[in-house]
Amino acid sequence: MNIGFREDMTHEFKSDRKKLADQEIIDAVVAFANTDGGDLYLGVEDDGEITGLHKEHSDITRLAAFIANKTVPPVPVRCEILDLEKPILKIAVPRRTSITASSSGKMQRRRLKADGTPENVPMYPYEIAGRLSDLSLFDYSAQPVPDGDYQDLDPVERERLRQIIRKYRGEPALLELDNEELDKALQMVVQVDKKLVPTYTGLLLIGKAERLKTLMPTAETAIQVLEGTDIRVNESFFLPILSAFEKITEYVAAWNHEAEMEEGLFRVSIPDFDKRAFREALVNAFCHRDYSMLGRVRVEINSEGMLISNPGGFIEGINADNLLDAEPHGRNPVLADALKRIGLAERTGRGIDRIYEGSLLYGRLLPDYSRSTSTSVRLFIPRGMPDRAFVRMISEEQQRLGHPLPIYALLVLNTVKQMHQATLREISEALKRDESRIKIVVETLVESGLVEAIGNGRGRNYMLSPKAYGRENTAAYIRQKGIDELRYEELVLELARKQKSIKRADVIALLHVSPAKAFRILQRLVKNQKLTLQGKGAGAYYTLEA
Repeated sequence: MNIGFREDMTHEFKSDRKKLADQEIIDAVVAFANTDGGDLYLGVEDDGEITGLHKEHSDITRLAAFIANKTVPPVPVRCEILDLEKPILKIAVPRRTSITASSSGKMQRRRLKADGTPENVPMYPYEIAGRLSDLSLFDYSAQPVPDGDYQDLDPVERERLRQIIRKYRGEPALLELDNEELDKALQMVVQVDKKLVPTYTGLLLIGKAERLKTLMPTAETAIQVLEGTDIRVNESFFLPILSAFEKITEYVAAWNHEAEMEEGLFRVSIPDFDKRAFREALVNAFCHRDYSMLGRVRVEINSEGMLISNPGGFIEGINADNLLDAEPHGRNPVLADALKRIGLAERTGRGIDRIYEGSLLYGRLLPDYSRSTSTSVRLFIPRGMPDRAFVRMISEEQQRLGHPLPIYALLVLNTVKQMHQATLREISEALKRDESRIKIVVETLVESGLVEAIGNGRGRNYMLSPKAYGRENTAAYIRQKGIDELRYEELVLELARKQKSIKRADVIALLHVSPAKAFRILQRLVKNQKLTLQGKGAGAYYTLEA
């Protein structure tokens, strides 16, 4: 018998035919604890074959106590014997919020090999800072730079910083400080042995380029622009963040084409990539990257869109699905705070909202973080033709309200636009959010006239109002609405005439209604003697009344 699943980052199999060595159990537990937790199965071969548990491992209370005594800090595992074809032992290792070692001082972690299978490998000293940073227990950016000197900070870059405060409306009080006071206020320096030494934040923001390359060889940045397979720009450089930010922004501006549309008496520019969204995405890449890892912040522009990537995966508790809801906290708090105070980053810590808003306002596909891994965050911002009627609708509503629409209102509008018609459940599933939360947003949009509701109860469908289609595309609105709910029966009968018969699935596809509503429409037509039910169950279909 096979256990039914394979080894991965959170599951590991160990043969126990000849009694697995105690040290191997401890090593596996430590590796899980230093990664994301997981389950260790004793009595299972690497291919998933169940071969059974050794009798000396049947005392699970003793084994759990042994593991706690042999790990530092003690790991409270949960042991459970599973009676399958043969008994096996499941050791559940919880996710830890500290670095764990065996009592002999051995530290391990889990990783994926090139073939996609997991393995346990040593955790080296330089990786400890990165792991603690992932857990928000250590701020790498606040540490003094070893062998750093106050003269490593560049006066020219400091002046650039002051210009950025003026340009992006940072804290005005910072401009009143002298150089040393400014450096201290932004925690770009700390006092060590009665002298000022730059922190990693200071070196990253205003350090001299040659010293940055020497003292922080991980602080590399790259930009690449492709037209088809032709490389138009391909540059990599070691520059402090503020200088690198301006250089990349200039490159992107040259390749960020804009269209124009008239909105009343004004002309609205619609860029390929929203400028504020790009700025927040790039700042996030600099701010949240793991500077203990080799790699580089990389921007790539191609015909499909823009990719912004940085070394270091999402920190503990953050993933691609909860980005919009997670409490704002980053890997490098001191660096993040400095970027907010000078105005370069969103002060509320909700820069992710700006990134999504940059696509939602133009009716484009959403930013995509799905290609991120445990060692890198990869944000893809798709290109796409703007939906001008959608842009006009959003613009008019925001002018009416006097403030921007909330991010979830934009998400719901975008989802309904993509799905044409959808139930509350379908919208909630698409956004991966609770129905109760989405219902409030949807009904508010209905009241505002941006969304129309069709039907009642669980079969209630939602679609965009005529505002989203514009005068030039009224036919599309009529088609999506199905002309009117009063004509649902007429549409069903017309399809039945053309096909000679009709099933419930045909009605669902034709009208974009729920299965329950499709059934009620068909039952009404049968009752009115316009259709005849043929067959029963899954094979049932309807024909025109003779």
